[in-house]
Amino acid sequence: MKKIAVYPGSFDPITNGHLDVLKRALDIFDEVIVLVGVNQNKKYNFSSEERVAMIKECVTDPRVKVDSNIGLTVKYAKEHGANHLIRGLRAVTDFEYEFQLAAANDYASEGDIDSVFLMSKVANSFISSSSIMELYKNGIDVSNLVPASVVKRLKNLK
Repeated sequence: MKKIAVYPGSFDPITNGHLDVLKRALDIFDEVIVLVGVNQNKKYNFSSEERVAMIKECVTDPRVKVDSNIGLTVKYAKEHGANHLIRGLRAVTDFEYEFQLAAANDYASEGDIDSVFLMSKVANSFISSSSIMELYKNGIDVSNLVPASVVKRLKNLK
């Protein structure tokens, strides 16, 4: 039986830290669906279509699918045959939020979906989408922290 995992996030934008977690998830799972979350109450730097496109441009492994979703991630996972959610952890400060989210997902999935936590490598431990945006908006070169597809789109932001 094929082991499928969903790697959900806003990916606004995707970073090298996200890609590092994805690479290691592919060592564990046969297929990983990178799921761009769409929260109607959140303001994004990039549209869901742009975020999906950036990911597709930098991830060429055929075992990776990219999609977007409005609604519960666990519902999406069940509909796509996935039994695991991938969550990346940068530092201990991420753990409390991720622990609560994993408990809520476990409850919502009636125990059918497990969360798998992968620590980012130390070199990526400070990278977050929001820190990328803050650095970029203040004139700092972030090209070593994000894929080329992101750099290209950052230059088009107003």
